[in-house]
Parts: sequence; C-alpha cells; structure tokens
Amino acid sequence: MFVITTIAFTCAGSALCALVEPNEIRQPGTQPNEAGSLESETKCSNCHAGYDSAVEPHFNWSGGMMANASRDPIFWATVAIAEQDFDGSGDLCIRCHSTPGWYANRSKPTDGSGLTAADAEGVSCDACHKMTNPDDSELLGVMNAPFIANDQATPATGYYGTGMLSLWGGSAKLGPYLDAAATHQFLQSQFHRSRDYCGSCHDVSNPAVGDLAHNNGTQPTADPVIASGTPGSPVTTKAAFTNFPYRYGIVERTFSEFKAGALSQTLVSNYTGLPAELRAGAIRDAYTNSLTALTGGNYADGSPRYFSCQTCHVPPRTGYGCNKSVAPLRRDLPLHDQTGGNYWAADAIVYQNANGLLRLGSGLTVVQTQALAAAKGRARRQLGMAASLWLNGTTLTVVNLTGHKLISGYPEGRRMWINMKWHDGGGMLLREDGAYGTMTAYTNGIAISVRSLLDLSGTNTRIYEAHYAMTKEWAAQLVALGYPTNLPLSFDRVTGAVTQRLGDLAAAATGTHAETFHFVLNNHVGKDNRIPPYGFSYNEARRRNALPVPASQYGNPGAGGAYRHWDELALNPPPGAARADISLLYQPTSWEYVQFLYLANNRSNAFLANEGVNMVRTWLATGMAEPYVMATATWHGAAGPAVASNTVWLVLPPSASTAVVGQSIAFLSASLSNGIAQYGFGRTSNNVGWTWLAAGPTNAAGGYGATNLLRFMSGNWHIAARWIRDGGVTTNYGWNAAGQINRSALDAAERACLVTSSVYSTIWSFGYPDHTAPTQDMSASNSRITIAQGLVSNIPGNGLLGVHGFPAARSAASNVTFTSLRLGRQNMGFYCMLRAAQHGVVTVEVQYAEGGGSWVDWIGGIALAETDAWQVAGGSEASFGALEALSFRIIAYGQAGGGIEIGETQISALVPEPAAMLALAAAFMTARHRRFRHSLPRG
Repeated sequence: MFVITTIAFTCAGSALCALVEPNEIRQPGTQPNEAGSLESETKCSNCHAGYDSAVEPHFNWSGGMMANASRDPIFWATVAIAEQDFDGSGDLCIRCHSTPGWYANRSKPTDGSGLTAADAEGVSCDACHKMTNPDDSELLGVMNAPFIANDQATPATGYYGTGMLSLWGGSAKLGPYLDAAATHQFLQSQFHRSRDYCGSCHDVSNPAVGDLAHNNGTQPTADPVIASGTPGSPVTTKAAFTNFPYRYGIVERTFSEFKAGALSQTLVSNYTGLPAELRAGAIRDAYTNSLTALTGGNYADGSPRYFSCQTCHVPPRTGYGCNKSVAPLRRDLPLHDQTGGNYWAADAIVYQNANGLLRLGSGLTVVQTQALAAAKGRARRQLGMAASLWLNGTTLTVVNLTGHKLISGYPEGRRMWINMKWHDGGGMLLREDGAYGTMTAYTNGIAISVRSLLDLSGTNTRIYEAHYAMTKEWAAQLVALGYPTNLPLSFDRVTGAVTQRLGDLAAAATGTHAETFHFVLNNHVGKDNRIPPYGFSYNEARRRNALPVPASQYGNPGAGGAYRHWDELALNPPPGAARADISLLYQPTSWEYVQFLYLANNRSNAFLANEGVNMVRTWLATGMAEPYVMATATWHGAAGPAVASNTVWLVLPPSASTAVVGQSIAFLSASLSNGIAQYGFGRTSNNVGWTWLAAGPTNAAGGYGATNLLRFMSGNWHIAARWIRDGGVTTNYGWNAAGQINRSALDAAERACLVTSSVYSTIWSFGYPDHTAPTQDMSASNSRITIAQGLVSNIPGNGLLGVHGFPAARSAASNVTFTSLRLGRQNMGFYCMLRAAQHGVVTVEVQYAEGGGSWVDWIGGIALAETDAWQVAGGSEASFGALEALSFRIIAYGQAGGGIEIGETQISALVPEPAAMLALAAAFMTARHRRFRHSLPRG
C-alpha cells in the first residue's frame, strides 16, 4: 500500500504507522504541548463529585460517551481499519477521543499505542473548560501560525469542527458563571453557552480526502474547495487550512444540520410559537427544563437562551455545582451528561472491562459502572423523545423532534426504521414489514446466529440511514497512488465473502460509486434519507454539505426553501388486515458494521490486530445492540376494533356507613373474568359520609374470597391491601396484624406485579390527608383538560377533579383525556372512579385511541345518578398487542349544568414477558413514586 507520508516507521510489531502525523491529517487549532497538560478528572472530582449524583457534574459526565470516548470498542476497531487505510489517520481520531493524550503529544504512534492510562478520560473536563472561541472574539486561546482556526478576516469567523480547539493557555477554568465560588482560578466564558460551542467537535471532516480526492469529499452541489491535491505538500496549501471545515471531506454533519435548521435561531422563550406537532418530545423537554431558571426560558441571569446543543444535551437543573458550602444554588446548572442515543456502548464497555478486552481505561470503579448504567437509561429516554408517529388513514407520519437530522452522527451501522406487524381480525399475524430477527452468518466458515434487519431494501417500510461511499474516480486515484487493487470494499453479510474490491470500482463506468465502511477513504454520500430538522434551509444545508441525498426529498424545496421536518409513508396493508402494530426502531451498531470491522482488519498492526475479533465477541455477548422502540402507533381497518365484550362497570350502593378506626371491612364479592387485584378506599372515622369500593373484576375460581379485609388508620386515606393473581394463587400484601401499612410489602407487590407473568399491574394510593378539592370549569369553549401520562399528578386536589358545566351534547372539545405512554403489552385495562357532581343525571362514555390515532368507543352509557357514592367505569381490551402509546378520554353529556367528579384513575396492564419489561418496570416504578399516590378527598 502507498504510504502518503514520507516519515513512516515500523510500529507495534509488523505494521506501518506514523510517528509524525502526515500533513494531510494536520489541522489548525492549539497544537500538542502548546497549552500545557490537561489536568486529570480525579482532581476535578475532589469538588465536583460525591454529593448529589442527580445533578453533580462529575458523576453524569463519567457515565457518558464523552468521558468514555477512549474506551469505546467501536472507536478502537475503527482506528484499526483507518490506520490500514491511511497511515497516520489515527491521529485525527485520537484528537477528539482522547484529548489528554493528544494535547500531551502521546498520539504518536498514530495507532494509539503510545497512550497511557492517564489518557483514558476521553473528552476530559479540562479540555472543555479550557476551550475558547476560535474566532478570537472573547478570550484568546493559544493558536500559532499557521495553525489559526479561523478565516483571519475582520471580524474573524471560527473553524468549528473536527476538534480544532483553541485552548486557554492559563490555569483558569472557563465556564458561564461570573460568581463561581471556586477554589481554583476561573474566568467567565460566554462561548460555553454559544450555539457554536459543540460544533467544535461535532462536525467531522476528513482533511486527507478533502485535500486529495477529485471531489474533495463534497456533495455535487458544494462550493469550490481550495486544496493542493498533492500528497505531502505544505500544510498551508491543504484544504483544512484554506477552507471552513464544513466545505470538504464529509464524515458527519450534526452541527451543520443544527445550524441549517430553524431551531438554532429560536429562543426557548418562543416555544409556544412553534408548530403544534413540535411542542412535544425533546423540544418540549428542553423548554420545560429551561423554566427551572424562572426567567421564562432564558438563563437565570436573564441572558437569552436559544434552542442549542446544550439546551437538550446539557440540560439545566436546580442544584449545586460543587460540594463546598459556599457554592450558590443554581437554577440553570448544566447537567454534564452530554447524552445522545448510544445506549449500547455502556454495555460494551462494561463487558470488555470485565473480560480484560478494553484497549484503554480498564479497571472501572463501582461508581463508574453505576454512572454508565445511569447514562444508558438517559440515552433510552432521549430516543423516546426524539420522534412522534401520527396516523391519518393509511398515511403514517414520522415527526423529527430534534434539532438535527433524525438520526444524526456518523453512520457506523446506526439506523432507524419502521416495523409494522399486520394482523387479521382474529389477531393472526399476516405480514411483518421491517422485521428484525435471527439469521445465520459465517465467520471463518463457522456458522453463528446473529440478529439483524432482515430486509435491507425496506420493502413496504422505510429505513432511515446514510450510506457513505467511494467514487470510481477516487478509486482510480488511490490505485495510482499505490493502493492494492484487491483491497476489499464490502462483504456479503451472510457468507463474509468479498463482494467488491478497489480495483473493481476503479475499472467501473464513470460516475459509479460503491458504498463502504472505509470512513477514512470514503469521499461520497450515496444515500441520506434521514429526516431533516424543523426549518431545514436548503441554502444553508447546501453550503454546509448537509443536504438530503437525493436533495429532492422532504418537499424538494430548492434554493431559498426549507425542507419538511417530517416524513410520510403510505401504508400497504395486506388483504384481510384489521390492525397493524407500528414501531419506530433505532439501532446504534448493526451486524453489518461489526462484521466489516472484523473482516476488514488484516491484523497487520499488532497493537490493534484483535480489535475486530473483540468487537464481534462483545457485540454478540451484549445483546447485539438490540433495537430500541422510539415511538409506537396502531393502525386499524376502516371498521375499527371491536368493543371489548368483557367491559364492566360497578356501581356502589348509595348508602353510607360509619367507619371505626382499625375496623375490618369486607370487600364486595364478585365473580367476573380476567382476574385483577381488588383494592379498597377508606376514610377515617372523624369524617362523615365515607365510602369504599372494590374496583375491577375478580375471579372467584382463582381463589378470591368475599371477605378480604381492609384496615383504616386515623388521619388519612389509605389503601393497605394488595391482591395479585398469579397462576391461581392469591397473595396478600400491604398490612400487618396491627392494621398498619407495611410499606416494604407494598413495594414488593408493585415489583412483583410488573415483572411476573400473568399479572395485572394497578395503581393505588395511600397516606394523604383529607382536604377539599377545587373544581374545574368546563363550560368554556375549547376547555379540554389533559391529564398527562395517564396519571392524576396535575389534577387539583391530589386525585379528585370536579368537572362542571359539560354541554348538553357530547363534544370532543370538552372532555378529560388520560394519556398513558407505553405502559404495557396486551389486555390494557382502564378504571376510573366517577360520581355526579351536580343536580341532574350525566351520562358518561369512555373512548381510547392508540398511537395518536382516531378515538374509538369503548365503554358507553354509564349513567351517574346524583348520590354520594362513587361509581367505577372500566374494562380491559385484549387487542393491544404491542408496547404502545394509549390515550383514554371521558366524555360526559346530559342536561346543561350537569357535571361529574373524577377520582382515582387506574391504568392496568398485563405483563407477559418479564425479561423484556425490566427496564420499563424500573421507569414505571420511578414515575409511580413521584406521581401515583393520590387520595380521594370526599367520601
């Protein structure tokens, strides 16, 4: 293979690698040893760790991918291929993935073999807190000619990308606050809140391809690039020194995607002016988090806050920035987690650490492992807020709720797609589109079972991804430079056989390109159908080499226009389809990429020879980066689903009784189907007119008796009993012989309910004092009340909502909506306590909708007589076959002025797959402890 640099040495055994990076790889910005050594994170942890893991900087940083960038197994397996493809290119990778090592000049040899244990901090604390704006508009970092990372105009425009940092040369730490109570030197830096700050690394360009390739690694619509085109020419002639970094060598364009979108120009305080479909997910979360500063969305000091990278990925929290008593309480303390969507890398790092496979940074502490686990959960949450699905007939809409393309980043096997399972009226699976499943592949002739997207062509569905490639012209250039014609470009994903070689492409017809994972050699984008962000400007995206490929997608706006921030897919139901369960799936690392990293590694570099093997081993052992469900929806045929035949609603006797503290009260007996736990509500004896009820069907055959007991204690409402049916066995939780609540038993019941087969989970309440609840006037137009997440956390009165003034006719504009997001699989149940609130009879209906689809009648004709008794409306629906978003709403109608009071609302769900539901159970329990415990303030 031709060696670009003339300074190449034998390194780490038998392979060539550079001890001085070639000019094609060098870039502007602070150079090694120019700004002093970066301090270790252990010094930072003395003050910024160990006091509040929910907000402290160190814990949240240490679990994220920035802190673990130099541990990432994908990084090392990719560097192995990069060094084979272009001697010295590893220096470009190490520059971002190990800032302590690069700035201490330990990135040579460029295969990483010179890095030390101290370089395992990835993107270290000190690297970020020494960054200055490379446009020299504020604090001046160390940049010596010709390594000036700006255009040197007046005023200058900085080079934001590929780790071209301008680091502060002094000992002060830089950050956004003027009033830090620090024991070290500090300076305020406005750059740390700048919308350009994160672009310093998150636009990645390949300076070698940018200078040498015939098209400079650009899109066909790009502006001209000033480049030498000559290997080994002086750095001052190279593309990286004569162009903005977005102009050449496309690798990833996350920052450019953001800059080309309208959110980058939108103040958080203008959130309500965004289109309705965008006031959701990650955008809504960014706005809500920003309100903690009590400035309407701006920073606590009043300075304007835009929707920026930091707004979503370093969100504000209320807390202390360090463990010193003099530290001020901040309402806009940045959470240093920098979370993206890579939930799998944490598992890979922990596995390699445990098995002695980490190339750098082994010996993780218990706290680091805990931080990685926490970061994995945050990454899944980020993915769950990144998109929404909407159905209109047979058209599915996918909305991008981020500030960049959906998905973003380098396409190292990252992909998002729509999975659809089509069922007939009896529930039989007719067809699955976008199926992900098991296939047999071969490594060295040995058959292994792997899981992948089975149909890579996307028949009847959509796969969102970017495919990078090499052009025929560039392949011919490389052959002329001495690259071997037998260099494999791609492999068959089943057999592992080479499907194309460099010589094949070089000899192909003019204009041909071949998709490859050789990121250091790729000079072309063959496909990019990822969904643009809101207001994605054609002009700005063209300038930044970030257009969709082809550019005619998403409305084809052309010059001066903006792309749609959503995609529309026309569904193709098979004959006889009555329902489709639709999921939007994301996978961070595919089998196809892992296989490439294994097969393309020719083991010529002794230091990196095993990284491909280790990558396959790690991927197989950690769940194969199983796809994550980002959003769900359900399509129904024209007739809609049948109303459940097992719908029940129970009416309590109107008579009242008198409670005695500690008295045993019998439940109502019943013999209905679908065994669900009974529960009861009570009031203390110092309140007149208390009532109680049994909600939900029971199953006498399952062993439920008619005299199960509930005990009351003075001063509060309580539920102190829990029954769970599991295989016909009745288990009693919740109180002891003295009639006291057993909190640990209640928690055990909750956990058992969520992870045990054939168990319904329910919501219960206890321990809230009695008080009077206000009412909500529903007589005005458009007076819909939405109760978020299927819970009653935002209802006045801790669980009781009085709704007065329903119109005489049913109106979709006047209802109460309960939304439950992905709470269970199959047999979703809904139970709600209701009673008449004013004179007259009110009739109530319950409807449900799936995944934002149309409302379907479920439970109808419930007449609420004017009594003091609570009544229960509820039922279960067996057709909910997937993890999905469900909404329930109550519509009341009757005579003018009639109204209802809505008490405890219960979402119940059967959980048939315990292992798959553990993560959901944890999230569900966390939410429950925050929101679910509400009393019934009136008897």
